[in-house]
Amino acid sequence: MIYIMLIVSLCLAVFFLGIFLWAAKSGQYDDDYSPSVRMLFEDEKKSNHNNPENDGTTNSEVRQ
Repeated sequence: MIYIMLIVSLCLAVFFLGIFLWAAKSGQYDDDYSPSVRMLFEDEKKSNHNNPENDGTTNSEVRQ
């Protein structure tokens, strides 16, 4: 039983190592600067939701 568990764990380790090397080779980890400053910039989509003039109706200028 120990030999089976050893073989399965080594196969899993090789599989995850292969996935990691593939991701590193394809450029998955190249950009390490922009995620740290992305939260400093406000998206325009987010700012429209906080706008009290835009209530989701088709004509937000007409109010009753």
